[in-house]
Amino acid sequence: MKKLGLMMFMLVGLLVFPGLAKDAFAASSESSGTHIILDGQELQQPAGAQAGIVGGNVMVPLRVVAEGLGYQVAWEKKSGTITISQEGTELKLTLGQTTATVGGQTVKLNSAPYLQEDSTLVPLRFVSEQMGMQVSWDNATKSAYLTSPAGGSDGGVVPGNVSQAPDQGTPNSVPAGQPATGDNHTYVPGASTGGSIENSTAFIEGISFSENRLMLAVSGSVTPNVFKMTGPDRLVVDIPNADFASTFGEIHPLDVTQMGQFAVSDYPDVSQIRYSLFSTAPSTVRIVIDLNRSVEFTVTNLDDGLITVDLTQGAAVPGNSLGGNGRPVVVIDAGHGGSQPGAISITKKQEKEFTLAVALKVEALLRQEANLDVVMTRTTDVTMSLQDRVKVANDLGASVFVSIHGNSIDPPSNPSGSETYYTRDESIPLANVMHRHLVTATGLADRGVRKSSLHVTRETKMPAVLLEVGYLSNKNDANLMYTEEFQQRVAEGVAAGIKEYLGL
Repeated sequence: MKKLGLMMFMLVGLLVFPGLAKDAFAASSESSGTHIILDGQELQQPAGAQAGIVGGNVMVPLRVVAEGLGYQVAWEKKSGTITISQEGTELKLTLGQTTATVGGQTVKLNSAPYLQEDSTLVPLRFVSEQMGMQVSWDNATKSAYLTSPAGGSDGGVVPGNVSQAPDQGTPNSVPAGQPATGDNHTYVPGASTGGSIENSTAFIEGISFSENRLMLAVSGSVTPNVFKMTGPDRLVVDIPNADFASTFGEIHPLDVTQMGQFAVSDYPDVSQIRYSLFSTAPSTVRIVIDLNRSVEFTVTNLDDGLITVDLTQGAAVPGNSLGGNGRPVVVIDAGHGGSQPGAISITKKQEKEFTLAVALKVEALLRQEANLDVVMTRTTDVTMSLQDRVKVANDLGASVFVSIHGNSIDPPSNPSGSETYYTRDESIPLANVMHRHLVTATGLADRGVRKSSLHVTRETKMPAVLLEVGYLSNKNDANLMYTEEFQQRVAEGVAAGIKEYLGL
């Protein structure tokens, strides 16, 4: 997983004033006094890394924004096409063209994307609307302000994946007649693009069942219709004006009729979950919970991309209710998942595979403890946003939140070792205990406990840490991290650290 510090370095290194000759640009950068402020914190800029406005449009480097928000970006060199995708949304831009497509619908851009040396720059209005990033340029103070969704930088938690950039010979590498000056401009999500997108279809990006709770990750605003049926007992969730995301079938099997299912073994009231594209005019996705007996349920839909159908009321849940008799509730978060694979190891394996494998082993160990309850943010290869992960922990009033990750850094750097991250001071005792157990379990270099503004450790309301178990970019670390023995040792260390912190 790319570290926040690396993202800051990349941001500084890639922000440039396009359209200026190299020598004139270098000379002006030393005296211009520009500033880059990311989520309220100013970044140190090396000479020649300046943000600016081109032709009255704020321009931002696509790679930095995409990687910081966890989007997947691919280049098609021959045509100069940039494809950005995440959670069922696909954007296509082409160098030198003032139109783009969003979900197949054409959108007009105020300024065409172009290549400036090693950076591809795109107009802020398009990026901010589609990615949720708010960016502004204050020409009086020569300051670029970047604000991540939910008021913080996600770059340290969800890196995207960007394929190799176009060759320098790609047409329209520098826009003609575009001065790097202009008035103040601020664009925020929801502003008009000058085009229109007539597509109200929401997309089902992921589905999981855990803690007697069905969870659906949805892109778009939906109003689910949930009702009981008998003969046999089942609970039906209909989502009108919805379809499966393009990546859904990669995570959950869909047959040629757009139907699929998975078994549920840990909850005595539920036998399986079925899902299908129930109708096409208009399109409706139907999810069916096959029950072994009639149960009550509650539905939570805050239009935040996560729908939950909770069967715990009146249902037979393994053990007692969560947090009963004062038991602490521990949330284990397997980083990444689904359409967000995380970093790719030097051995070509995905970070999400490692994090889920370790998290499930931690869960199995903690399930043996009668004096605590454990909840998983995901137990399958499902896409979950950072906000969804935080929501699970905050809604439960959890006692501890532990997120499991693998680190990565671009060459020529090649570090090895384990790190533990926290944000709020109340998390320091947990971070110290967890890190001690983590380093002992991995046997890798101790790279310390570090403070960083990561979304999942910042926005949670309980002591929270993010564990960087090892470096996927280091061959020795990566080879160990995908072995059962190493994963089990790490899981035992994580479980031991949690129990020690809770005094169990």
